[in-house]
Amino acid sequence: MQTDIISCIKASIAAKEQILLNPVLMQNIEIAATAIINAYKNEHKVLFCGNGGSAADAQHLAAELSGRFYINRPPLYAEALHVNTSYITAVANDYGYQATYARMIEACGKKNDILVAISTSGNSENIIAAIQKAHETGMYVIGMTGLDGGKMSTMCNCLLNVPSKDTPRIQEMHITLGHIICYLIEKHLFA
Repeated sequence: MQTDIISCIKASIAAKEQILLNPVLMQNIEIAATAIINAYKNEHKVLFCGNGGSAADAQHLAAELSGRFYINRPPLYAEALHVNTSYITAVANDYGYQATYARMIEACGKKNDILVAISTSGNSENIIAAIQKAHETGMYVIGMTGLDGGKMSTMCNCLLNVPSKDTPRIQEMHITLGHIICYLIEKHLFA
């Protein structure tokens, strides 16, 4: 069992090292953070969406921004779009699961707001529909995916496609990148 534990930890470390060796991804992390910082400076909001573990990541990162990360500071408007289960189940029942996030973006997304769309495969139908609705609304879309980005690779203004095909490693890297972005946002807005 110790061998398996060590193997998992080494795989996580290797995935992080691959990020450091990827100049495009490193630049895109900065671009994503800058886009969110500028949105907040201009009184816009950040909306997050994902499914399963990516929904948990969306909620986690929204909480870091709307609550606090490192410092006591005013809250920032960030919301994970799946937290109203009555809404999700009603829309899924009435319109189909694919419409769940797109419909909420239609309700509350505004021009120049940010959508952070999280999908390890980059192919989740409801995330694709959300991205399309966000573009129709004039929102800026940051995608967080795995290695090739799937369908999302050509749909996002900024793509954070972590260099892995292994779902647990991808999700670990999404939280790592999300935490880096939260740190940069706090540093540049409140330092």
